[in-house]
Amino acid sequence: MVTRKETRQARNKPKKSHKVRTTILVILGLLILAGVGTGAFAYYKMNRTITKIQNPSKLTKKADEITAAKKPVSYLLLGTDTGELGRDYKGRTDSLIVMTVNPKNKTTTMTSIARDTLVTVGGQQMKINAAYAYGNADSAQEAVENLLNIKINGGYVLINMGGLVKMVDAVGGVDVKSPLTFTTEGDDTQADSKSQYSFNEGQTYHMDGNEALAFSRMRHSDPNGDYGRQMRQQLIIQAVLKNSANIGTVFNDSLLNTLSNNVQTDISTASMRNLALSYRSAFGNIQQDQMRGTTQSMGNLGSVEVMSPSEITRVHNIISQQMSE
Repeated sequence: MVTRKETRQARNKPKKSHKVRTTILVILGLLILAGVGTGAFAYYKMNRTITKIQNPSKLTKKADEITAAKKPVSYLLLGTDTGELGRDYKGRTDSLIVMTVNPKNKTTTMTSIARDTLVTVGGQQMKINAAYAYGNADSAQEAVENLLNIKINGGYVLINMGGLVKMVDAVGGVDVKSPLTFTTEGDDTQADSKSQYSFNEGQTYHMDGNEALAFSRMRHSDPNGDYGRQMRQQLIIQAVLKNSANIGTVFNDSLLNTLSNNVQTDISTASMRNLALSYRSAFGNIQQDQMRGTTQSMGNLGSVEVMSPSEITRVHNIISQQMSE
């Protein structure tokens, strides 16, 4: 484990959207613990928060039956970065992850879909991150299902990026091995932070929220660009989920307010309880993947990622196999 002093230097204002992916499962990891209360009062406060964020859909009842039967379940995780979810302007989902959880083989898969992936929604070509703005969470889910020829049977979690630092700190920090050597840049850190961090390939670091944010946001020094950033964000997600079994004491008012103001989902309290009680072993074995396309320029759309038929088939097969009973 590496302990280091932070290097202080002047920095520019950050671009917030890069921390969305990491926030998604940090928050989800907290939500699935709702079913294993730490006392009546703690359960009351958590249940009050869950009720506020829930927006039942046509999938909700069926998903309850699936999780009660301990069958494989899939979710669409969406991250947006344009203010609290009660806003008038919805914005785009700059992060999309298909998450499958199989309690029988004790495995969870997370497949990231590039935000610039080219899709057709309502007969109109667009980047997949615009599907939510075009309609709602259902239209985003439909776009993903059509792209991959799959059916998402568990529902969705829509999360605003706010609160990442607090979430990581709430689980006592995270331990992550760096896949490459780099030093963070000015726009990798939080707006009110002057800290910069250096990482060495192969070394494990215990990170607080600020450091995890910087680690997950860096893109320019990664030879794999945005794809490399996605993989580091998933490393943070894995670490948070592994720590989530021990966070019963962190459901304080500040944290619950962060959840309630930044999350919407059609997952019911019953399904959250089922996930917490029957699927936890699967969250301990997370396999990460990402769709990789070819960058092309398409007129008014600008730069897009075009997925080849072989790549679509590859991801389809992985998800289908994970969902088989």
